[in-house]
Amino acid sequence: MSKFDLIAPCLFGIEGIAADEFRRMGFEDVVAENGRVKLSGDENMLVRANINSRFAERILINVGEFEALSFTELFDNVKSLPWENYIGKKDAFPVNGWSINSQLTSIPDCQSIIKKAIVERLKSKYSISWFEETETEYKIRFSIHKNLVTMMIDTSGEGLHKRGYRRNSNAAPLKETLAAAICDMARIFPDTVCIDPFCGSGTLLIEAAMIAKKMAPGLRRNFASERFPFVNNNVWRDERGLAQSKILTDIDFTATGFDIDPEAVELTLKNARFAGVDKYVKASVADIKDFVAPKERCLILANPPYGERLLDIKEAENLYKIMGERFLNGDGQKYFMISPHDEFEKFFGRNADKRRKLYNGMIKCQLFMYFKQG
Repeated sequence: MSKFDLIAPCLFGIEGIAADEFRRMGFEDVVAENGRVKLSGDENMLVRANINSRFAERILINVGEFEALSFTELFDNVKSLPWENYIGKKDAFPVNGWSINSQLTSIPDCQSIIKKAIVERLKSKYSISWFEETETEYKIRFSIHKNLVTMMIDTSGEGLHKRGYRRNSNAAPLKETLAAAICDMARIFPDTVCIDPFCGSGTLLIEAAMIAKKMAPGLRRNFASERFPFVNNNVWRDERGLAQSKILTDIDFTATGFDIDPEAVELTLKNARFAGVDKYVKASVADIKDFVAPKERCLILANPPYGERLLDIKEAENLYKIMGERFLNGDGQKYFMISPHDEFEKFFGRNADKRRKLYNGMIKCQLFMYFKQG
């Protein structure tokens, strides 16, 4: 199989960042859409995307797309797709998915009909009536949006945000893919001085360190498609070797985290060690009331606690006021802070130079960017 049409779901608000990353990887036909990126490439590119993508949630093979207004249309169209190109006689193929703003609203019914349609297709191709489903697993995923059905096969397994370093997390972790996107917008370089006054489990600092080192986020984990017979094992070896060869070892990057909770500080240090960036990440216990921004050039990233999450709203607003008092304005400091509070700037005391709407899971947030000097 020389070429795959692929879909990379991503968090809303970072589609353009994800698309640019895929173009840098060498992908063809890259198109950013709401909540996903479409692209195409050979098996090397499929493997490369899984190992290297910082922003995509997973990499899916696009088996086919069609409109369906009834369950009959859904069955007939699914059955017409070339499932035998992927699924063998004894392979497993569980079905899962979602439907939004469409005629077909029952997810269990859609799952059942899609499963039956694939079975009927494979029956006719393999001339067998029973499927053991005891060998390689191909997770079938479907999406139905405004009656447009997309049928996909998951090549990643666990979501790509699961890099493998965060064995544990604090009560309200920032998703790794979102943290990486924030770091990308903040511009991380091999000599960046990075600080997080609310480090929690260390996600922002660790993702920043990995970017500074050019360390592929998927180097320390496995993927579902490593078991797919149509993806050669040598490709995984070669792409991992290529990613490993790009890692920078002689950099001046430093990342320092602070948190009022000693357990969070310990967690940051543990996770940095699991990620292989503990040489660059330090953390200690400190209260934001005592924070002093360095006078030299530095980048401050923050995901401060907020009302819906850890503190009540009034406490969060008071915290934003303290941040505004402690964070210097200009002279080389840049601040990138994410919050769901619509009036963050009011309590912080300064309007952001730029804002960007992002989603932390289902929570709508804004990234408040302060980068102008003076």
